[in-house]
Amino acid sequence: MPQKQNVVRFSVSLPPKLVRELDEVWKNMQYVSRSKAVHDAVQNFISEYKWMQEETGEIAGAIMMLYYIDKPGLLNKIMQVQHKFEDVVSSTMHIHLAQNKCLEIIVVKGDAKNVRSLTQELMTKKGVKQLKFTAIAP
Repeated sequence: MPQKQNVVRFSVSLPPKLVRELDEVWKNMQYVSRSKAVHDAVQNFISEYKWMQEETGEIAGAIMMLYYIDKPGLLNKIMQVQHKFEDVVSSTMHIHLAQNKCLEIIVVKGDAKNVRSLTQELMTKKGVKQLKFTAIAP
């Protein structure tokens, strides 16, 4: 079978649990291969990043953040960042998911540059497991 043109192969190291979850998801979603599922996930990652870099003007949306409360100083750092961006943070909701895991939903409205900065500052904190920003046209 001839090899596809315009394809670059590279290796990625992932924890075994994440690979098992990925395999379960791509099969349940009826992807033809793990590669196609990873391709789509990477494409979404890049598209979301580009959108966040290029968006200008006023935006509104929500930041959903999953984090571990047992990371020393994390709660204080999250609160400091939110206060730093009080001009775009409209409200927050805190949900306890497990003994050490919480979901924070931060509703934002304001300048896209400030929302982007807030999102990037939060996602880089050690202990933040996952962060997702969803924009709504105001």
